Amino acid sequence: MKKLYALLLLTSITYAANSQMRLGIMGGPQSSSVIEKNFIPGWETTVKPFYSKRSGLNLGIIGEIPLGYSNKVFFQPGIFYSTKGRKYQRYFDTAAVKTDTLFHNNTFSPNYIDVPLNITLKLHMSRKASFLLSAGPYLSFFYSGKQTTETRVANGTDVKYTSNESNIQVGKDDNKVTTFDLGVNFRAGFELGNVLLTGFISQGLTNFYDASYKGTFKHQVIGASLGFWLNKKTVLTNDRDKDGVPDKADACPDVPGSAKAGGCPDKDGDGVADAVDKCPDVPGEARYRGCPVPDRDHDSVIDDEDKCPDVPGLVKYHGCPPPDTDGDGLNDEEDLCPDKPGPKEFNGCPIPDSDGDGVNDRDDKCPTLAGTKENNGCPAIKQEIIEKVNYAAKKIFFATGSDKILPASYPALNNVANILKANGTLILVVEGYTDNVGKPASNLTLSQQRADAVKNYLVQKGLDASRLQATGYGQEKAVADNSTPEGRAANRRVELRVSQQ
Repeated sequence: MKKLYALLLLTSITYAANSQMRLGIMGGPQSSSVIEKNFIPGWETTVKPFYSKRSGLNLGIIGEIPLGYSNKVFFQPGIFYSTKGRKYQRYFDTAAVKTDTLFHNNTFSPNYIDVPLNITLKLHMSRKASFLLSAGPYLSFFYSGKQTTETRVANGTDVKYTSNESNIQVGKDDNKVTTFDLGVNFRAGFELGNVLLTGFISQGLTNFYDASYKGTFKHQVIGASLGFWLNKKTVLTNDRDKDGVPDKADACPDVPGSAKAGGCPDKDGDGVADAVDKCPDVPGEARYRGCPVPDRDHDSVIDDEDKCPDVPGLVKYHGCPPPDTDGDGLNDEEDLCPDKPGPKEFNGCPIPDSDGDGVNDRDDKCPTLAGTKENNGCPAIKQEIIEKVNYAAKKIFFATGSDKILPASYPALNNVANILKANGTLILVVEGYTDNVGKPASNLTLSQQRADAVKNYLVQKGLDASRLQATGYGQEKAVADNSTPEGRAANRRVELRVSQQ
């Protein structure tokens, strides 16, 4: 068996040296037990409780072969020396048990050569750190082992101690172990560069021991391992020549080349492989078999056919740029009105004047209503409307020191709302003012609140808020003397001004 172990070890090292296998050493502490099942009456309560785990170690080599091009899944075989077995230890209370035996200890210590055959998944956490999960079957070969028995027996006042050690025998007779065992194992941990730090559990699946009574015995091991990779990892790639072009798309899979040339050598980098390039040292084009194209302006029209050889153009215009018939800076290819000059924003067409008032739509504030140039294309506001709005402004009243509109103001405001509804191009500016009584900041706030109150009232009457502007000026722009009651009353006011949009 020891020769078999040496042969397996030598074979693994030789294979690793001549293949894609990565090789490492690994070892650490472990705790083993034997899962026993039998039909002995009372065994579960009188015998089983005195069995305990045996401490030991694992030591061996591990290999790694990548599976597929993802470089995340690996086959990881190994060869490990592993101590297994269990302990039995019991102290007797002679008064209670009525026996002369004071102590009994039995240590069952078989040692195996385990060969795990695991599939491992590595989840990368960073460039050098990975979390790994590994599982698979293992083959186990008996290597060596001893069984030690210790007893202390009392005979009157004398105590006799005996110790007996014997080699574990292999065979099919009673009290012998089998040569071969089979099980499964699971391992998890971290790979930090070339260092492996893992924990594992293995469970035997076959009965490895023939007892003198009917029962089954299966190994179970829990442990930890520290390992070190001895050589660099192998990264599988489907690019044999490592030129960045996958073999299935590489016309020269065994010679490094460029992607533009289909993976073949291309000295001048023009995308034409050297083997077919008539000008391999000068960049050219494929249609000229790798030689430069006689096209000075690079407009795809060769110089012999280009009527504008120094200015990029189009094939349809014999190498010249598209014409600009109307001279508006937009060539005929993009100009929707090639015979009439117009700006680019209107695709080369003249700016429209929808209402025909001589003010084009871009400058016309009322593009659908004929107006005058002086009024930015809008019709003049009737004097009658201005007077009605100014009159209504004088009929707007608020509660003292408040922005609450008094009911007496409603008719005037309703009239203003009707005027704006009937004249959809008009906008209204609401300006609030106060006298100089109180602090200027408070007066400014109150004037803004009153202007906003008028605006909100009109919005409630169905006007679009975008047609209304409200601004408070406080005690600024007084229209009368604030030193008299009459003057202060005149300064507490709201002014309304209409204008075109």
